[in-house]
Order: sequence, then C-alpha cells, then structure tokens
Amino acid sequence: HVQLVESGGGSAQAGGSLRLSCAVSGYTDITGSDYYCMGWFRQPPGKEREGVAIIDSDLSTGYEDSVKGRFTISRDNSLNTIYLQMNDMKPEDSGVYYCAAEVFPCRSYSNYAEHWGQGTQVTVS
Repeated sequence: HVQLVESGGGSAQAGGSLRLSCAVSGYTDITGSDYYCMGWFRQPPGKEREGVAIIDSDLSTGYEDSVKGRFTISRDNSLNTIYLQMNDMKPEDSGVYYCAAEVFPCRSYSNYAEHWGQGTQVTVS
C-alpha cells in the first residue's frame, strides 16, 4: 500500500528556512508515483487544513498565494521523494505540514488526496 513519510520539520526563526521531504513508497513499477499529482498541505493551530503547493506529473507547480515567491515544491522521481523548500518563513507559516499523493484536482486550493502522510510540525517564531 502507498505510504508517505515526511521529515525535516522543526523550528525556525522568522526569515529563516526549512526543507521538508516526503518519501513515497508502495506504487508499482507500471504506474509509479511520478504519474500522479503530489502536494503539500498544512494545518495551522486552530484552523482548517489548507493547500500549500502542488506539483503535477509534468512538473508544473501551483502555490497558495501567501507562499508564492517563498516556497518551492519539487520532486525527484528517481528517489520517489517530494520536497518543499521554505524560505523567508513567517510565524503564520507555523502548523502541521502534510505530504499528499494523488491530489485532485491538481490545484493549490485542493483539499482532497488519496493518500496522506502523518504530518510534521513546523514552528516559526
């Protein structure tokens, strides 16, 4: 079965950077994870989960407005890994960050995915 394991969360100062990684496993050789839209979502304290960034099979990307120009999503299909580089971080970026596979629709505002990771905490102060 498909598994997503996030890593790289932690604490950062405002203006600092963190890089999240998501290791993807369980897809077959015929239809690998690179076939699907992948994404990062976050849930700030006391708020609903929201989309942050998506990356499609053709490497096109989309971002939530507040992170445009600061966050970069990427994928390394040879390693079955998705990344989220977060720069110039702000306190409002704090929350639990989730990696997701088979996001539909493949848009940054989407809140549906077939598979989810367990989440990793990010705190910006």
